[in-house]
Amino acid sequence: MQTLTERTQAGMAAVLSGDARGWRSRLLFAGPAIIASVAYIDPGNYATNIQAGAGYGYRLLWVVVLANLIAMLFQALSARLGIVTGRNLAEISRDHLPRPLVWVMWGISEVAAMATDLAEFLGGAIGLSLLFGLPLMVGMAITAIVTYAILIFEGRGFRPMELIIGAMVGVIGLCYLAEVLIAPVDWAAAGIGMMTPSLPDSAALTIAVGIIGATVMPHAIYLHSGLTQSRAAVRGDADRRKLLRFSNTEVVLALAVAGMVNLAMVMMAASAFHQGHSDVAEIETAYHTLTPLLGAAAAGIFLTSLIASGISSSVVGTMAGQMIMQGFLHFRVPIWLRRLVTMVPAFAVIAAGVNATDALVMSQVVLSIALPVPMLALLYFSSRRDVMGDFRIGPVLRVLATLGACTVLSLNFVLLADTFGVPIPFLP
Repeated sequence: MQTLTERTQAGMAAVLSGDARGWRSRLLFAGPAIIASVAYIDPGNYATNIQAGAGYGYRLLWVVVLANLIAMLFQALSARLGIVTGRNLAEISRDHLPRPLVWVMWGISEVAAMATDLAEFLGGAIGLSLLFGLPLMVGMAITAIVTYAILIFEGRGFRPMELIIGAMVGVIGLCYLAEVLIAPVDWAAAGIGMMTPSLPDSAALTIAVGIIGATVMPHAIYLHSGLTQSRAAVRGDADRRKLLRFSNTEVVLALAVAGMVNLAMVMMAASAFHQGHSDVAEIETAYHTLTPLLGAAAAGIFLTSLIASGISSSVVGTMAGQMIMQGFLHFRVPIWLRRLVTMVPAFAVIAAGVNATDALVMSQVVLSIALPVPMLALLYFSSRRDVMGDFRIGPVLRVLATLGACTVLSLNFVLLADTFGVPIPFLP
């Protein structure tokens, strides 16, 4: 992975030794969770959140809350694995699991990476196409060029990348703060929706699984362990405990912001579309419908956030894909080639005439089905004393993580049953 400058490393060492204190010093450790949080506000979230809000109002907000809590737990565990072992999840899987299983995990992870890239590329391209009146393929080409340009900063160290991605996350957050202020949100209904689980029908189930897939991302679980594995030089367990405290705080804050953005997306769609426009299911339709309903400013802000989301998440997805391949195979390809290989399916889908928003939603379902692989692997290794030593997770965390993994597995099982026509008793 990328390196930090000597100045940043010296500053971290001063904090760990107790020579430097204060919140500004702790900011040196911020970055990994911010990078990972981009995966939770990528264009796939836009597609599923618009469908959730337009079709079901505030009734699926609880899914967003649940997904975000599961994400916090597993991103914290991923960061913990990297900090304690100095290795990432893909590397540890390669070292400790049977070779056939490693190949299967790598294959599933590559499929997930392509599904991720599909969502990211399409989101950025749709935003550029609508904002500037460009053909969708031209928007995809521009997204590719901008992504390559940002990835150039990888050679200058890790901190510039963190600052760029952090700025884009800030743009997305500010955009949706503005959207919530513009849209007439029913806050009472939103509060009930966050706390009252319900799945009105099988279509709601598909969207719920899509929300899970768009929120808890396989590549983000792999990536976070890689971002923390050699970020700071540690001299012993005392330093590791400090790093874990800093990391856990950053995970909660960064993913809380991502969660609030997702909630805002659903609430905006519920407010603008559910009454009278519940059939809105595509990003393009949402944009064109927002203009007469909430004004040109709301529509423009929506597209600005979508473009920032598509570009930033595309960069992060490439970083994750590179780390996954290197970890599983001990094989590294040039970053430009990695970018090229994973974006080809996105161009192929559009060239074949597939509806862009439908492709976005289905990509999130694919991600949700791939998600149990890194979740179960992370839970397994986090619980092993020979891997984690005294930092292995305790019974409470094991129970919570197991419940989170079981929730995702159960939703996926029900989705597959519904897809293949197997009757599901609790769904109408």
